[in-house]
This record gives sequence, C-alpha cells and structure tokens, in this order.
Amino acid sequence: MFHKITLKNGLRIITVPQKSTEAVTVLALVGTGSKYENKEISGISHFLEHMFFKGTKKRPNKLDIAETLDKVGGIYNAFTGEDYTGYFAKVAAPRFELALDWVSDIFLNSLLPEKEVAKEKGVITEEINMIYDNPMAHVGVLWSRLLYGDQPAGWDIAGTKESVSQMTRQKLFDYMQSQYVASNAIICVAGKISNGRAVNKIKKYFSGIQEAPFKQKAKVIERQTQPECLPYFKETDQTHLCFGARGYNLFHPKRYAQDILGIILGGMMSSRLFMEVRDNLGLAYYIRTEADANPDTGYLVTQAGVDNKNAEKAVSVIWKEYKKIAEKKVPADELKKAKDYITGKMALLFESSDALASFYGSQELLKKEILTPEEIYAKINKVSAEDVLRAANDIFKPEKINLALVGPFKDKKSFQKILK
Repeated sequence: MFHKITLKNGLRIITVPQKSTEAVTVLALVGTGSKYENKEISGISHFLEHMFFKGTKKRPNKLDIAETLDKVGGIYNAFTGEDYTGYFAKVAAPRFELALDWVSDIFLNSLLPEKEVAKEKGVITEEINMIYDNPMAHVGVLWSRLLYGDQPAGWDIAGTKESVSQMTRQKLFDYMQSQYVASNAIICVAGKISNGRAVNKIKKYFSGIQEAPFKQKAKVIERQTQPECLPYFKETDQTHLCFGARGYNLFHPKRYAQDILGIILGGMMSSRLFMEVRDNLGLAYYIRTEADANPDTGYLVTQAGVDNKNAEKAVSVIWKEYKKIAEKKVPADELKKAKDYITGKMALLFESSDALASFYGSQELLKKEILTPEEIYAKINKVSAEDVLRAANDIFKPEKINLALVGPFKDKKSFQKILK
C-alpha cells in the first residue's frame, strides 16, 4: 500500500511502508531532463545533477557530501533521463532522517561553485569520450539520433563536447531555478517507515522548496516514411547494432502488448532471438530486445554485437523473426511464459526499497497516475495472443523500421536492401 499527498505548494509526497526490510530509501525526483533543453544548453540537466554533489552551505565541499552517508554505509547516487532527474539515498532504517537531511540538502541548497563547474566540464567531456569509445554504448546514442534527429529527443543526454564546454554557473543556476520547483517535484520514501512520521519529516526538510511555474518541453516530432539506416564508421572487431521500430508511448493502450512482444523476442535467455541468433547460429554473445515507452515516445529495439562479416546476416535473421511474430499468433504456452517472466521479475524487484521508491515515484512523475503491482499484473495478464499479433503487425512495418550500426561500414546500401 502506498500513500500520496499533495501540499499546497504543489509538492507531491509518496510514502511506501514496507515491513519486510530493514532499509529506507529517500528519492527526490524532478520532472526535467534532456527533452526539456535547447541546443545552447544541451546536457544541462545531466551537468546539474553532477554539480549537486559539489557542496552546500551545510556541507561545503565534496568530501562532506560523500562522507555523510559513507560513515553509515549508505548507498547514494543520482541519475538523469530524457524526462526526469533523480537523487536518492538508501540507508538502514534508523538512519532515515539523516538520509532525508542529505537528499533535501543537495536538492535545495547546492552552491554550484564556479571552480567546480570548470572542473566538471572536463569530467563530463571524458564521460562523453567514454561513450564514444565504447561501441556498445555509442550505438544507443546513434539509435536515438536516427529516430528523432536534431531535436531534444534525438540528442545525447550528456550533451555535446561543445555545449558542455560553454556551460556556466549562471546557466546552471537559471535552469535550476526554472525547473527545481515544488509543483515539478516528487519526494518518495519507501521502506521501514511510519507513514505519518515520514510525511511530517518530509514537510520539515523540504519546506524551503520554491513555488514557481516551470518550463515545459517541446513536442517531439516524428517523421518516417521508409526504412532508415545510420552507420557510424569505426575500425572495430565487432559490429554493434540497434535494429527495431517506432512503437507505443507510455499512455498507449497497447503498451503492455509491446512489453510482452519485447520479452518474447529477446527479453530472456529462452526468447526467440536469443535461441536463434546466439544458441542456434552462434552469431552473437549478447543479444537483447527492449520495449521502451516514455510519455511522448516509444520503440522496440534489438541490440547485438556480431562479427563484422556476419552483420548483414544478423540483421536478416532479426528481421525474419520480427516478420514471423507479426504473421502468426504466439502459442499459449509462450505467451504465458512471457507474462510470468514479467510479473516474476517485478515481484523480485519489489523486495528492495529503492526499487519500490522508483516504481511509485516514476509513475506519478511520468503519468500522474499510480498503479499498484497487482493492477499492473492484471493488465499484463489481460493481454491476449491476438493483442500481441496486432501490436507486432502495427510495429513491424517497413516504414517504421530503423537500423543503427557502429562498425567498419561506410556504405549502407547493402543494409537498406535487407530492410525493404
């Protein structure tokens, strides 16, 4: 059971008491990410997340920030996505108030020191270099660029080296002031807590959050009339590829059918693509399929790493499996296995207080609606073989298909022939 209240200033508080744990997680979420940026400040959400660990009035430097929770064995971190930024601390239950103090302090009182901004430019530039040097990670960046092009949804969350180099404290401060406001934030606490006490403590520690309107994101533009391919030439021993299609967003009625479709194709070791591409043909060490649904975008993609000489064959095999599942209904036992896999994985995940905090908090942030695990299980179990077939038919149309590759390829013609 969860509890949610909205304060007069718009701040939403969610508490999730959990008897079967000795831990507590405090998670602060704000509804802003890379989709809320423009070209000049591309990467600013991620840059600001880094800066929140550089010092506050109460904890003036990086060591003070880190030692606070290191001294009690706490787990803490932050993350940035396209639609959100989050900060969390997980501690033993008796340390709940310390974790709440720490999260609220960096969230509300970060100083953004000028000298640290200069240093962090170098850190984030190296993070970008790391991604570009890692083909497995780089192909994911190419995938977004291929789908959405030169708009926020198609940009790297970390920004570019150019935009990072031009970041200033003033830009960071202005962005923080515009986005980190009560009506755009959620505080979620999960674990061994008393609901009433937790709410009162959150009100106390987040009393300083400012009230103001926040900047909305630009509408995502999607244009595609034929299969598209984006190769990135790099001398590698292995080709890394993302092959998939535009799909359903978070609010689409078929999104659960899309989730099941992804699991059947490549979401587990007994999935169709894992068995065919890895076990039967020996083409790849890793191959996986993911169904991604965001508030305004969605896709289904298979990622794999294969020998350069087998890249065309691997794409052909994946495309063949896509077509097959769009032509014939999934057998009842395979459908049940996929459903049980999803619900079983969720049940295991929810043993952890940080997973619970993220589950409830992210739903409220992205959908402004919270479903319990049981309600989601029910929606998954309602999906029929016909629903999966209709979703596959809709998604796997040539005009929705996309292929991004990192490998020693300068010409995309041979791949484009396969995609027709």
